[in-house]
Amino acid sequence: MFDIGFSELLVIGLVALIVIGPERLPRVARTVGHLAGRLQRYVNDVKADINREMELDELRKMRDEMQQAATEMESSVRKELGETEQALNQAVTEAAAPAPAPASAPASDPEPAPHKELPEKSATPEARG
Repeated sequence: MFDIGFSELLVIGLVALIVIGPERLPRVARTVGHLAGRLQRYVNDVKADINREMELDELRKMRDEMQQAATEMESSVRKELGETEQALNQAVTEAAAPAPAPASAPASDPEPAPHKELPEKSATPEARG
């Protein structure tokens, strides 16, 4: 706080002894000590309050940044979901629409070609014989 050395304290003590007197000097020194202690506690409280306010301000800034990032993330997710929804709706609409018949194809389906039946093979050797 103050840069006071031992020699300055000695000079202040001698002046106080001469001015105040030896009878009242201990009581005045005790009172000055109490006042100095109160002043020091007050200064420490003010420093602590200032530090708390600075920390709160930093926390508020971090909270605001996080809220902004969350809002941006939410909006980008909503945008992507909207685009995906539109693409899916378009795909469903295209799939549900009837396909136009080709112009060169006949109106009716041709008969399927008959398929050959394979002879059955028996699993036992007696049946083969």
